[in-house]
Amino acid sequence: MKRISSFRRQRIAGPILVVAALFTIATAFGVASALPNAQLTITSGTSTLVSEGKAIFLRSCSSCHGLNAEGGGIAPSLIGVGSAAVDFQVGTGRMPLADMSQQAMQKKPLYNPQETAALAAYISSLAPGPASVINESLSYERDGNAAQGGTLFRTNCAMCHNFAGQGGALTNGKYAPSLMGVDPKYVYEAMVTGPQSMPKFTNATISTQEKLDIIKWLQAANHEQNLGGASLGRVGPVTEGLLGWVLGLGLLIGAAAWLAMKAK
Repeated sequence: MKRISSFRRQRIAGPILVVAALFTIATAFGVASALPNAQLTITSGTSTLVSEGKAIFLRSCSSCHGLNAEGGGIAPSLIGVGSAAVDFQVGTGRMPLADMSQQAMQKKPLYNPQETAALAAYISSLAPGPASVINESLSYERDGNAAQGGTLFRTNCAMCHNFAGQGGALTNGKYAPSLMGVDPKYVYEAMVTGPQSMPKFTNATISTQEKLDIIKWLQAANHEQNLGGASLGRVGPVTEGLLGWVLGLGLLIGAAAWLAMKAK
């Protein structure tokens, strides 16, 4: 206390305290003013993206999904589906779809990535839902377990996509598409959104880690070499045996018929 009292009696103490007080006030004001500005910039950018997405939606999607994405007689509501559903459906070219009674097939996307992101931002602004991802955010290469992923895939997915991920037929003329060559982010988004006939796998059913395991196994299967020649859909010895019987018996019958004709 004696030192403080002695310092306060110094002639230079006043100016030093004034400068320190001004510096503290200026610093506090700068921090306080920077935070709202940063928030304003983020909000402004998001608002612009949402506005752009809404314009695209009203122009190209509202005729089926309704002016407020509430759905209609030929298309479901999009409220609460999240940006993941939009990124998957639009990014893979499945939407827009001319005939909603048909199964949506993967084709060349109508919208570029910026327009797809805008649509996703608009739909996600209506209600919370599963968020879209990018390939770089999925750490399946580092954290995934391919062996565990193969077991999970055969347990939960093989009944539709076949045990090698080559796709397969479903009821009522529908089919499960092949998963070979599909971007990891679309595999993940399909699991969390459940497009068309596919069930939705929440974290209670298949955890995030298990989803990464499945993706890693699919990537390994996609890059696996066919050392035995043609893969024949990788459905195992049944197809190979059938092909052998059909071709083998066909050649034998043809050879027998040719020999009989030559004998005459």
